[in-house]
Amino acid sequence: MSNLVTIFGGSGFVGRYIARRMAKEGWRVRVAVRNVNEAMHVKPYGVVGQVEPVFCNVRDDASVAAVTQGADAVVNCVGVLDEIGKNTFAAVQADGPQRIARIAADMGVTRLVHLSAIGADAQARSDYAKTKAAGEAGVLKHMPGAVILRPSIIFGPEDQFFNRFAGMARFGPILPVIGANTRFQPVYVDDVATAAVKGVLGQAQPGIYELGGPDVHTFRELMQQMLGIVRRRRLIINIPFWAARIMAAVFGLGRMLSLGLIKGPVTKDQVLNLAVDNVVADDAQGFDALGITPTAMEAVLPDYLWRFRPSGQYDAIKESAKNLKPE
Repeated sequence: MSNLVTIFGGSGFVGRYIARRMAKEGWRVRVAVRNVNEAMHVKPYGVVGQVEPVFCNVRDDASVAAVTQGADAVVNCVGVLDEIGKNTFAAVQADGPQRIARIAADMGVTRLVHLSAIGADAQARSDYAKTKAAGEAGVLKHMPGAVILRPSIIFGPEDQFFNRFAGMARFGPILPVIGANTRFQPVYVDDVATAAVKGVLGQAQPGIYELGGPDVHTFRELMQQMLGIVRRRRLIINIPFWAARIMAAVFGLGRMLSLGLIKGPVTKDQVLNLAVDNVVADDAQGFDALGITPTAMEAVLPDYLWRFRPSGQYDAIKESAKNLKPE
């Protein structure tokens, strides 16, 4: 019988790519998620019964234990960009990973891959970064042989970065950004998945790997590249951090008074994160140590951002038609 891997958050942005690759490796894949009905898209990744979504709440010991039972390896992809209800940064990104690692170790699981983030730092100003660091510490406490991946901002067809700003570019002549000079090292989602699979298969040495693409760009430069791909001219306006903090505070108040019904475009914690460069450290091990050549943005972005062009899939045809000479 083939080996079994449990992927917490295996139907999400990164998790689904890991699930697909593990299925191709011949493993049985248990996709542990909060909403099984919204995870049915993972089932066709393998043959009938090979990839199965199951319910799990990473805040509960019994729930985590149930989906870890019988697994040969565990991957944790669960994380939040914004706190909603009981799914706080502390509960999901600090306590959750430690719970998964503790239970996996108790059940004799020998391999664990944990998806963290560049910028994880116990001394950081943002709760997101601090809880990411706490989650790493909790994992290593119980499974010191774990593989921890820290990607920079991740891009791919389902991303919430380029898709979000490309969507914003469809409306109005201005594209506002916070932290236009902050540097990022975008990494392709399937490259991150490949790194995770190497960890599951024992092809990566235990430790922390910082994952970034081949190029480093400022936020403004990334938006310029995106605008070029979607063929729109927009004035990129940098919102100063002091103004962004005021905006976040106002949106936060509105969210509190509306009991969460009103959600602003940015939170105070996200503003704090945007003030810090998100690039691979000079002394960090990364894709080179894993034998992976990272994919350039230029090779992927046009494949899914074309829908934001003025004429969508017909934009290239219309441009080509302009070059036709009347007889």
